[in-house]
Amino acid sequence: MSSILVINRTSHETRVALVKRGALSEFHIERGQDRGLVGGVYKGRVLRVLPGMQAAFVDIGEARAGFLYVADVHTLHLDPAVDEIPAPAPRGRAKGTIQELLEEGQQIVVQVSKEPIGSKGARLTGHISLPGRYLVYMPTTDHVGISRRIEEEGERERLRAIVEENRPAGSGFIVRTACEGVDGSLLADDMRMLVRLWGEILGRRTGKKAPAELYSEHDVVLRATRDLFSAELERIVLDDGDDYERVMEFAANYVPSAVGKIDRYTGSEPIFDAYGIEIELERALARKVWLKSGGYIVIDHTEAMTCIDVNTGRYVGKNTLEDTIVKINVEAAEEIVYQLQLRGIGGLIIIDFIDMEKLTNREKVYQALTVALEDDKSRTNVLNISEFGLVEMTRKRVRESMVQYLCDECPYCEGKGYVKSAETVAYEIIRDIVREAGVHDEPTLAVRVHPAVASVLKEEEKEALQNLETGFGKQIRVVPDSSFHLETYEFEPEG
Repeated sequence: MSSILVINRTSHETRVALVKRGALSEFHIERGQDRGLVGGVYKGRVLRVLPGMQAAFVDIGEARAGFLYVADVHTLHLDPAVDEIPAPAPRGRAKGTIQELLEEGQQIVVQVSKEPIGSKGARLTGHISLPGRYLVYMPTTDHVGISRRIEEEGERERLRAIVEENRPAGSGFIVRTACEGVDGSLLADDMRMLVRLWGEILGRRTGKKAPAELYSEHDVVLRATRDLFSAELERIVLDDGDDYERVMEFAANYVPSAVGKIDRYTGSEPIFDAYGIEIELERALARKVWLKSGGYIVIDHTEAMTCIDVNTGRYVGKNTLEDTIVKINVEAAEEIVYQLQLRGIGGLIIIDFIDMEKLTNREKVYQALTVALEDDKSRTNVLNISEFGLVEMTRKRVRESMVQYLCDECPYCEGKGYVKSAETVAYEIIRDIVREAGVHDEPTLAVRVHPAVASVLKEEEKEALQNLETGFGKQIRVVPDSSFHLETYEFEPEG
């Protein structure tokens, strides 16, 4: 089955899902004013220069300042009307320390390369990249790159020759997968459009006081049409009339081959229900993911990394224990890559495969993981599987993961992922009664607790409370209160 791009809009959010071979492959979402910053170009103002970190904080007009590393500074974009620092060699990477290149109050053109995540501001760069339908323009980088998914050497050489013939001196382009087999005139048109766009961006900085936005990427609907359309895409289905018209116009100008594949959804059932996407989204937020064989993986997020554990679950195998473990691990490797892509998980990732005795089996699982990652659009780096079954890997993180975007920290457990058991809280209360009973003169000491804790105190620990009453010569009254947190309790002396 070919792939389908499904776009759903409501008054408060827009959701885009790419379905491949009947399974949800990619998911993107934008809500209200939370339009993504990645790709936006800004005239920013340097707030602080940090020599110890060789970086600077730059105000781009957002709630949190952006973060710019020294390696990402490009002084060609410093505003000559404001800044006195001489530019380096044309189109070259800035050389020197951060304090030599920047100072507080300077204005500089930067692009957002990574969304704000958690308490961190956006990651910024002075090395601009502007995506088109077929190519990505890099006005500050003298380089031509070809998508690794274009494998035929003759086609790679053809595309490289077209780009070399048309690119401005000193600038660079990345040839996207969509270029394969495309006529050279269309590629040249795309290049001219991007070069013209860059000139317009530079022109907008004149007369604008930082912080100011110079360019913003398309919204999620048009980005998806541009970036996710391919020869394998069977249809683009939208449930909003305005979006349908916008996509038709955009496709006519930039992706003519997509025009005949764009459909307006008019069914009575919600579009994501009709294509089975809502169920897949629920599964993508689950901590435990079952495998077809009966095994499962568990995905946990910490502040520093994502940890994934593989378990045999209900699968008992047919031959030896080692064969059973290898089968589960290979299946888990493929599912893990799918979940990383679908959930948008990036950063440091630790995978705990089930221990395997044979080196050949560990290599088999590692190979399954690396093969599955070949189709991942995000850059990854994977270390060899250890003798303990652990794999360390990194995956480029550009924006918040699905869980980070759609979910909040649990207000009950405060993000810990667990709470004290009713028995543990009950024993804490018994210890505190010893302290409280001797302090108050009232004949009764009431303790207000969660009903589950009250049940433990009144049943399993009934004798312990009676002993305390005898020892202190006063009544101890347990009061259940369903409004209490499981770990919360209060003492109330009663006269």
